[in-house]
Amino acid sequence: MKSLDIHKSEYLKQFKDQTYGRNLFRTQEEERLDAPNEECGIFGMYSDNDLDTFSLSQFGLFALQHRGQEACGISVLKNGRITNMKDEGLVLDVYKEIKDPETFMGNSAIGHTRYTTAGDKKKYNFQPFFAKNEYDQIILSIAHNGNLTNVKELKKELEAEGVVFRATSDSEVILRLIQKNLDLGLRSAIKATMEKIEGAYSVVGMTRNKFFAFRDFNGIRPLVLGAVDEKTYVVASESVALDAVGAQYVRDVLPGEIIYTNENEPGKLNSYMANEEKGRQRICSFEYIYFARPDSTLENINVYEIREKSGEKIWDQAPVDADVVIGVPDSGVPAAIGFSKASGIPFRPVLIKNRYIGRSFIVPTQEMRERVVNLKLNPIISEIKDKRVVIIDDSIVRGTTSKRLVKILKDAGVKEIHFRSVSPPIIAPCYLGIDTPSKDDLISANMTTEELKNYLGVDSLEFLSTENLKEILGSSNHCFGCFTEEYPVGKGEEVELFN
Repeated sequence: MKSLDIHKSEYLKQFKDQTYGRNLFRTQEEERLDAPNEECGIFGMYSDNDLDTFSLSQFGLFALQHRGQEACGISVLKNGRITNMKDEGLVLDVYKEIKDPETFMGNSAIGHTRYTTAGDKKKYNFQPFFAKNEYDQIILSIAHNGNLTNVKELKKELEAEGVVFRATSDSEVILRLIQKNLDLGLRSAIKATMEKIEGAYSVVGMTRNKFFAFRDFNGIRPLVLGAVDEKTYVVASESVALDAVGAQYVRDVLPGEIIYTNENEPGKLNSYMANEEKGRQRICSFEYIYFARPDSTLENINVYEIREKSGEKIWDQAPVDADVVIGVPDSGVPAAIGFSKASGIPFRPVLIKNRYIGRSFIVPTQEMRERVVNLKLNPIISEIKDKRVVIIDDSIVRGTTSKRLVKILKDAGVKEIHFRSVSPPIIAPCYLGIDTPSKDDLISANMTTEELKNYLGVDSLEFLSTENLKEILGSSNHCFGCFTEEYPVGKGEEVELFN
């Protein structure tokens, strides 16, 4: 058997040139229905010198592809002119549609890879959003990750002032508020916007001569800062995007912080705290469990290490006699390695992935859709037949994927199945930028653990406790809303979008 260190190395290496897939058992339909889906990924870079922004933005966004697969877009600043392109599809497919890469070479770029939370899936909701002047020139462009909770009220106010909205996304409210206040200067315009908007937001943007980024006062959605050299800066949702463009991780953008450039000080990046008293750290805990790529670092915490520790911790919490430990690719594997390390039960990567399969097949029947899953992942029967198996998964949401997984293992002749979820039971939806099912569809909100064990047909079932999750993370300074129904900000008017 390979050592666990070799398994870890091989596991992480694959994501350098292949897209990270969180739970490969889920069909495309189930990625909407049986998973908490990430809202989007944002990327931005600025230099005092011209860059190959076409290639570098492509590399950065590809590293963030797991955060959204519906659409992709970029805005590039070159010689005081902003050019925008966005379309439906994956990052590499959208970039293939750019006929003249030279058009997207400049000294600054922002980009977005989209998963829909607020607003519908029409092209006018694709990002980056931009505002134009009376000469039809783009003067401001932003990309946003998160969700506002008071958007309805703000939209009414702006419409009463004559602002015309062209999309149904809450991100456009941020754009219009900054645009409205630009006469105050960029920093003051952003500060005024932050004082009005509520909820979760990480934003990156540009004007015709400035670059900027800012983060909500609770730091719920991630945003990291890196540098290629003394005059070239990068911001992104995750540190893997910095790695992809050769930037060094510097630190995370602080809750309530605005970072920006000034045309009078080329190459210098400035920092300003919009409100020192309001800033506090409440980053989403599910970033570490599920959303972020395992080779990312957020708030100086390595995601892989957290997932491995979660496997170790759930062994301490709920030990069991078994012959084999397996993890659901890709997100469940580090926890399975941690469980194996703590228990001494051998880890076996027995769920084999077909990396050449497309995102989905178009099939008319449920029976055929079920078969697609077996094309994506197939078990090595000889490794698990007549064995007692511990299966480690990142979470259980609606339970449909977990039930199918159990059936596949039983069909392979597994003797016993012990299911371990390395997140606490998900009992509440999120309205802060993550697309989760309604409470009625969250199986742990409607069943006891014993009832769920019987529904899945497993010999034992355990969830990592919230207290153990806090211990692994090293603090309670995170958002645990989906586990506790207690959130760092009020629900606001928009909660019906998610319930």
